[in-house]
Amino acid sequence: MSEPSILSKKTENQTVPALLVVIATLNEIDNLPILVPRILEWFPASKILVIDDDSSDGTGDWCDTFKKQDSRLEVLHRVGERGLGSATLAGFRRGLENGFDLIATMDADLSHDPQSLKAMLEMLENDQANRLGLVIGSRYVEGGGIRGWPWYRHLASRMVNTYVRWILRLKTRDNTSGFRLYRSSALRRIDLSGMASTGYAYLEEILWRLQRVQVESAEIPIVFVDRVQGQSKVRLGVVLKSLFQILKMSIKNFMNQGKG
Repeated sequence: MSEPSILSKKTENQTVPALLVVIATLNEIDNLPILVPRILEWFPASKILVIDDDSSDGTGDWCDTFKKQDSRLEVLHRVGERGLGSATLAGFRRGLENGFDLIATMDADLSHDPQSLKAMLEMLENDQANRLGLVIGSRYVEGGGIRGWPWYRHLASRMVNTYVRWILRLKTRDNTSGFRLYRSSALRRIDLSGMASTGYAYLEEILWRLQRVQVESAEIPIVFVDRVQGQSKVRLGVVLKSLFQILKMSIKNFMNQGKG
């Protein structure tokens, strides 16, 4: 199976993977053993980093067993820590420290089809001027969609995305999508240590920070499929906390503009 050429890079002595796929997990034993082989089948030159927040269902143990058979999988066990944002940022730091050119993020619950990464990679490969720093797998551009959600989740997601676009003045449409492909050079332009959001609001905060340093983003359509196995980690309290953090970012943005 052929892969886009930007998936690997040559050093003096060998070709090394350029793509790191970061997956944050909490009790995903039903889904991760399906997802990891799929990613490696489609992108055999990539590496996967699982950030496991002390799962009680054996997710971390499965990762330890799998990585003994396949060195393309790594796992970072976190004890006493929780949060999608802090887990993903830990993955970013690991990817940057180890020289990966591209870092992808995706959900562990099979909602994101790894095949869609191919179109995201091709978009960056075709960007000869290196203007793009981020490609988002978007549910809200033409051709995108969602399967398996009740009407009220569709409504809530649309409302949150509209709110975020308006209050942070973001140009992208699906700002709550966790299916993304970043250039490491773009991530290096922002202060990851200064990120305020440890939960789901990191999704919007990092877009806001990238936009402030003139990093361009693009979206490709994906079909998001609601999880079949396991429980969703999104709760009302988590959503409200995220919205509050986004409001604080908006106030900071307004005050900075006033100083200018």
